[in-house]
Amino acid sequence: MELANSFNVAAASALTLAGIAATAAYGVMHPESQLFGRTLVAPPLPTQLALTFDDGPNPAWTPQLLDILAARQANATFFLVGKFAQTESALVRRIADAGHLIGNHSWSHPNLAQISSRRIRDELTRTRDTLEQLIGKSVHFFRPPYGARRPITLRIARELGMKPVTWNAMTNDWEEPSADRIASNLIAKIEKNQQSGYATNIVLHDGSHHGLGANRGPSVHAAQQLLERYSASHNFVTLDAWPSV
Repeated sequence: MELANSFNVAAASALTLAGIAATAAYGVMHPESQLFGRTLVAPPLPTQLALTFDDGPNPAWTPQLLDILAARQANATFFLVGKFAQTESALVRRIADAGHLIGNHSWSHPNLAQISSRRIRDELTRTRDTLEQLIGKSVHFFRPPYGARRPITLRIARELGMKPVTWNAMTNDWEEPSADRIASNLIAKIEKNQQSGYATNIVLHDGSHHGLGANRGPSVHAAQQLLERYSASHNFVTLDAWPSV
């Protein structure tokens, strides 16, 4: 009996630890989690879509994306990697001059849930300062790479004057070769969000954190499909059009 009780206690402890680990993992990585602090996901505005693009600027595809957005008179939000923005300064200015919103996506795209608070601050500060110098205006939005965050990540972002942003519609567009499949997966998420009464905060990638020049043709062409499908029925907005968190 004593052995059985010991086993039951050990099993219960293991289950408790597993539950804590699962909860922590949810708080760190799930884009819609508010467990470790509030992030902007999407408000209850079901006919609004926010196209957001991560990991640029990318000289191979960002210019073509800008042309596509201009043709539809649509604005988007670009979360830029600081080291690439520094290299592609003219392209950063072109994004801003076209009326798009620019956000901070860290300097080198690390997992901010796994690095020191000192490095988090350096990653975000260095990127913010670089972007603001290039575009001549303040940067107020921040998206953590991979969506990974912990309480200190969000606190530092707010101390630096930036609102943390996640998303509620993303696919594996960075590795999917078919624009049709990317668009189809996102359309399903848009429709689900609309049925739930919410706007859609869409993530696509115009760049790659591994380096400049990545092929993002499928992602860019998927964005074009979304613009063609929804321009008549939905409003494409930048994230500053939504209530702050």
